[in-house]
Amino acid sequence: MSVSLCSFVSPKSGLNSVFLPVDKSFPSLLPNKPVGQTKAYMYVDSIYTKTRLETYGLKREVFYNAFKGYEYLLSKGMLDKTNLLTIIDYSQSSTQKRLYVIDLASGRVLYNTYVSHGQRSGKEFATSFSNVDESHKSSLGFIVTGSPYRGGSGYSLHLKGVEPGINDHIYRRNIVMHGSHYVNEKRADESELGRSFGCPAVPYGQQYDIINTIKNGSCVFIWAPDNHYQMASKILNAAFEWPALKGGKAQQFPDLLPPALNNTTENNKLPVQPSTNNKG
Repeated sequence: MSVSLCSFVSPKSGLNSVFLPVDKSFPSLLPNKPVGQTKAYMYVDSIYTKTRLETYGLKREVFYNAFKGYEYLLSKGMLDKTNLLTIIDYSQSSTQKRLYVIDLASGRVLYNTYVSHGQRSGKEFATSFSNVDESHKSSLGFIVTGSPYRGGSGYSLHLKGVEPGINDHIYRRNIVMHGSHYVNEKRADESELGRSFGCPAVPYGQQYDIINTIKNGSCVFIWAPDNHYQMASKILNAAFEWPALKGGKAQQFPDLLPPALNNTTENNKLPVQPSTNNKG
């Protein structure tokens, strides 16, 4: 199995100022209200349907969780680029195109391509994750993108994990997005997709367009059906008022909003969707 090395440089971007705010309203346990009964669910489902994410292989529950976290970061003023949501779905095989860059404003998938995981996170599937230096494992959770730079792996993108204890060390671990010759369709067909030291590497050549699109303050969500992450993530389990559903305010995506949601904002808290295929 080929391994693509990650870039190792001294952090210099302004990402050190990005932190998850302290929020005492976090519940201690996962909400148990069925997600399908919430107005937030209907709202997100309308976006999922219009964007045709099912045809790209992204499951509804993954998008629900990603969009909730996006709304949370938006509500805390942590995003400078508010129309984009990038999802890396490690529940999928590395032989599948499991990276999605979504333009929420237009309802389009801008990029859908291959992405690597850490060499110690697993082989074909990523099943083990870490926030520890030199673990050579991927981290899960919500990330804010930083500035691009040129390093040992060429054109790369700084990433800042905003979930303490889950991914807040990825910046100092030099976990970045970069291009790799070992991440491509041919390798995927041969089930020999290269693995990194934890970096989400994309096919070489595609990194330029992807990085230039998502750089400087957009939301990235890295997901896998991991029990610890689902229980520990304060973002997935947060109760808050979504910016997109606040009353008396123009909706961000009025063309996607179902008519039943136009005049009400109650019951707009989306609980994490429990997985039926947890890896532990």
